[in-house]
Amino acid sequence: MNSNDETFYLIRSDMLPEAIQKTVKAKSMLASGEAQTVQEAVERAGISRSSFYKYKDGVYPFNAMMKEKIVTVALTLEHRAGVLSGILAYMAKYRGNVLTIHQTIPLQGVANVTLSIDTAQVTESLTELIQGLKDMDGVFRAALVGRGE
Repeated sequence: MNSNDETFYLIRSDMLPEAIQKTVKAKSMLASGEAQTVQEAVERAGISRSSFYKYKDGVYPFNAMMKEKIVTVALTLEHRAGVLSGILAYMAKYRGNVLTIHQTIPLQGVANVTLSIDTAQVTESLTELIQGLKDMDGVFRAALVGRGE
């Protein structure tokens, strides 16, 4: 497997290491206002700050992931006519609403593109959507780099 590939799994919580379970608990306390600071949340959850920061950006409760609507996707594309328009057509096909597009000036035949996409109406899972982008002609790399509401 390529180290740049992101693969997501749905795992029962009791199968996760204790540090990851406690990270989710600390994040929940912060989100609900039960804890005001990271220090307070990690102390109450019984986890070190370093463990919290190690896992916080990689673990989310399943129901929280289902609510995510806006994602940021980083793409590395071949600088060739039609590649970006093909990506936009692909997003439209699966009902992804492209909010922003940022493209760098192509260097050595390669351009970096960042898309912000509203996925509220998307008909595929995020994993399938990203894999579909990776499989497109002219796409060297596609990675989910951010989530927001």
